[in-house]
Amino acid sequence: MQSNATTVEQYINKLPEDRKDGIRQLRAVIKDNLPEGFEETMSYGIHLYPSTPNLPLSFINLASQKNFIALYHMGVYEYKKLLDWFTNKFAERSKTKLDMGKSCIRFKNPKYIPYSLIVELVSKISVQDWIEIYERHHKSKSKS
Repeated sequence: MQSNATTVEQYINKLPEDRKDGIRQLRAVIKDNLPEGFEETMSYGIHLYPSTPNLPLSFINLASQKNFIALYHMGVYEYKKLLDWFTNKFAERSKTKLDMGKSCIRFKNPKYIPYSLIVELVSKISVQDWIEIYERHHKSKSKS
């Protein structure tokens, strides 16, 4: 679902009622626990980026899709050790089965979002770590 909202509040206010609280809570958990240096911006939804020169480097994105709230975490896509940690912890601490794509964690029911686990997830990678992981991964792809 694409949005033409230019502010986070506009985006949230246009959401269906059953999604507003979940997005608000996820946003607060992310903003309160991201390491220093990340910056929130809007682009087709709520996006959080590290502060880098030129173009922003996507790290965590939030969106309300047709049937779920999506948390896109590029760290779990690019860094297998983090993916393994997250999938194990999710199984231990969630009442629901993990519904996940490459970087997309889907929450069909906002009341089952494991906020304390999201707190840990978003605090695990610093801006510098993320840039290094991203560059290492993408440099190796460009040499292939």
